[in-house]
Amino acid sequence: MSATDPLLAPLPSAEHREIGGVQLDVVRAGDGRVKREVYPPGFRWSTHMKPIVGTDFCMHCHVGFLARGQIHIQYADGCVLEFRAPQVIAIEPEHDGWVVGNEPAIVIEFDFEGDTAGRLGMPAAHRHS
Repeated sequence: MSATDPLLAPLPSAEHREIGGVQLDVVRAGDGRVKREVYPPGFRWSTHMKPIVGTDFCMHCHVGFLARGQIHIQYADGCVLEFRAPQVIAIEPEHDGWVVGNEPAIVIEFDFEGDTAGRLGMPAAHRHS
């Protein structure tokens, strides 16, 4: 990907930061946030974020759009989800996840910080339908 890739262009008014190798651009929208997340090839939550966060699994709910790349999600109970762009994603808390292949995964995510699952009517942890 080049620096002129419109999907990676600077976002006006975005707060930019890097956490565990993930590039984040965050813009407030009312009570919520819209985030562009760029997960590099080789990224795995349990390897790169677990030491920072201190939980065994990612306890956040993720809702948005996978604009590029492919990700693998595995819940604590062993359930697996595979997402390949372009695709809407809805990932419940209590998961590990990683980028599949040699292309970064670019996610446009909508959240309400610590209350995303509740505000979007999703379960607080993965459960079988």
